[in-house]
Amino acid sequence: MSTAMNIVVICGGPSPESDISRKSGQAVRDALLAKGHNAQLLEADASGLATLIGADQFDLAWLALHGRPGEDGTVQGFLEVIGLPYTGSGLLASA
Repeated sequence: MSTAMNIVVICGGPSPESDISRKSGQAVRDALLAKGHNAQLLEADASGLATLIGADQFDLAWLALHGRPGEDGTVQGFLEVIGLPYTGSGLLASA
């Protein structure tokens, strides 16, 4: 039996590849919703990521990031500090 998860899809940000990241994020969000999960998009900028501090409404962060800071360990490190599990490679592998 499957249980719906509350998933934040992190995309966009300051990377030159942010537009494609947003498209990827939207596709991931749509697929997660179709599978019965609760999913929402979050912009990978300082104000967007700051909303995750102290928040416990998400079970998982799905990283739909391209380029820095999503592929260099920065976002992974932040998520580890706040204790939110995430998809993809860990901090050290990303760095």
